[in-house]
Amino acid sequence: MSLIEARGLSRDFVVPKRSTFERTRRQTALAPTDLDVAEGSSVGIIGESGSGKSTLVRLLLGLDTPTTGTVDVGGRRVDATASARSLHWLRRETGLVFQDPYASLDPRMTAGQIIREPLWALAIDGDHAARVREVLLQVGLDPEMAERYPHEFSGGQRQRIALARAIVHHPRILVGDEPLSALDVTVRAQILDLLVELRRTTDLTLLLVSHDIGVVQNLCDTVVVMKDGHVVERGSTADVLLRPTQDYTRALLAAIPVIPHAES
Repeated sequence: MSLIEARGLSRDFVVPKRSTFERTRRQTALAPTDLDVAEGSSVGIIGESGSGKSTLVRLLLGLDTPTTGTVDVGGRRVDATASARSLHWLRRETGLVFQDPYASLDPRMTAGQIIREPLWALAIDGDHAARVREVLLQVGLDPEMAERYPHEFSGGQRQRIALARAIVHHPRILVGDEPLSALDVTVRAQILDLLVELRRTTDLTLLLVSHDIGVVQNLCDTVVVMKDGHVVERGSTADVLLRPTQDYTRALLAAIPVIPHAES
C-alpha cells in the first residue's frame, strides 16, 4: 500500500502582466502527475532548477493548492484549502528539512526551543524536555547544546538541529528539500551518513529533492526525474542512474563533474 498517493496532480500559475495591453497568461509549473511512495521507501526527485520538483513536494505536503488532482497520505485526503488546525494530522505525519539551515532556524530561539516547537504546536503529550535531549543525541549533538542559539553553531550543527526538529514528533515521512546543498563537502558527508543511519534505525519514509546525484544514489531506492513540470523517467535508482532510457536523464548524468585520474 502506498503511504503517499498522488493522482493527476498539477499546478498552474498566473503570469503577472507586464502592461495593461498584455493578455493574462498561465504557466504550468507541474503537469498532471501520478506518484506513489511506498511506506518505508526512499524516493529521490531530481532535475534542473525550475523542473517542478519543489512544486510537487509542496503539493504533496499540503503547502500549496493544486490546480487539478488529489493527494492522499496514509489513506487520508489532503485538503490544502483547509485550516491549519485541520491539517495537524498531516503535520504530525511529516517532517521537513530545508536547504539553508541558518535561514530555517529562528535566531531568537534556543536550539531546545526550536526542536521542541513541533511538540508544542501539534499538542503532543509527554516529557518534551526529555524528548529534546533524546533527539539531540540521535543526531549526534550534546544535549547541553539545547541552551545555545543558532548563531553559536556551525553550519553542519545547525542542519543537525533542523533534522532533530523534523523528527522530534516521530513522523512517518521525512522530506528533504535540497538539505545538503548549502553545506561544504566534509559536513555534507557527515549529514549524509547521519541520514543513512536514521534510515537504517527507523521506519522513516524518505522523500528527497536534490540536485546532487551522489546523495540520491546513496540514500534513495527509487528515482523520479523531472523536466519542465513533467516526470520524464522513474524507476529503481540502479536502473535510472546506470541504465537511463531518456536523453534528458543521460544529459543530467553526463553533467556530473568527474575528477580525472592523475597520470603516473
